[in-house]
Amino acid sequence: MSVRVRFAPSPTGALHIGGVRTALYNYLLARKTGGQFILRIEDTDQNRYVPGAEDYIIETLKWLGMIPDEGVGFGGDKGPYRQSDRKAIYGEYAHQLVALGKAYYAFDTPEALDAQRTAVENFTYNHSTRDGLHNSLTLSKRKPMPCWHRARRM
Repeated sequence: MSVRVRFAPSPTGALHIGGVRTALYNYLLARKTGGQFILRIEDTDQNRYVPGAEDYIIETLKWLGMIPDEGVGFGGDKGPYRQSDRKAIYGEYAHQLVALGKAYYAFDTPEALDAQRTAVENFTYNHSTRDGLHNSLTLSKRKPMPCWHRARRM
């Protein structure tokens, strides 16, 4: 049995020991099965992005001798391997899910969500709390979409 496993760290700082452990498990499984070890960079949280962290991750893996078969900094034919570079692909599928009624648009601001976290102990955005928030499930279908939403669409 051959497997494709990936290590997907966030470039938010130095690679910590837990991340190294995860990479090692995946690397060893790939090598044992004759599979592939892929490096995918999970950089979608741009607020926490640290310049140079991606290079640090790549250099750390090289230093440890865990050279990815594919990925950011290593190439491959199944990329892009950086999540932010896949935004258009994900956007296409997100729009399909909304059109099928399997997903919805949420318009909550970070401030509104912070207010919920303050007001509701252990607040979690889920199926039971979303009905009290601003999203396409709770807004009138006749009300036009906010102009700032159209600009932010994927």
